[in-house]
Amino acid sequence: MNLTRLCAAALLTGATLLSGCSAPVTPDHYVQQSPRLDIERYFNGTLDVHGMYQDRSGTVQKRFTVLMRCHWADGVGTLDEDFTYADGSRQRRVWTLRRTAPGRYTGTAPDVVGEATVEVAGNAMRLQYVLQVPSDGKIYDVNFDDWLYLIDDRVMLNRASMSKFGFGLGSLTVAFNKRDEPQVRP
Repeated sequence: MNLTRLCAAALLTGATLLSGCSAPVTPDHYVQQSPRLDIERYFNGTLDVHGMYQDRSGTVQKRFTVLMRCHWADGVGTLDEDFTYADGSRQRRVWTLRRTAPGRYTGTAPDVVGEATVEVAGNAMRLQYVLQVPSDGKIYDVNFDDWLYLIDDRVMLNRASMSKFGFGLGSLTVAFNKRDEPQVRP
């Protein structure tokens, strides 16, 4: 191995080790970012959603659209999601979100194990939960770590990582587009 390759390998190894020492990012990292995300306002009305699931090698395995109908009352939100997959299959999930403190919520859905935790700061939202995922006739509990970022009043982007026993299974990339309709403030 020549000296140039040896130096490059040493730098890459050092950078990898240093990146492992950095503090994990929390939603508070985005507290100064704008536009400010108010989930009770953004997830109120109808949203058109487009997404894809990629396995750990990066291959797109599923594509989907979702029609979301959302509303809030007294700090409790209902996010009714109708999924349509590229293969024609359909699925429905109804989330119930409850405000527990400023910028903090819990979430439940029939296929979510226990409660999801939701943290919001600045333009970002982190949603962590365990979802029961059917595959090959079995149900698997899969950990989801969703990061959502408000881009403007209508568009939000979501990147979710999926894992089981600490091993990465793949990721979701999702784009939310809020329809133009009259807003009713909760």
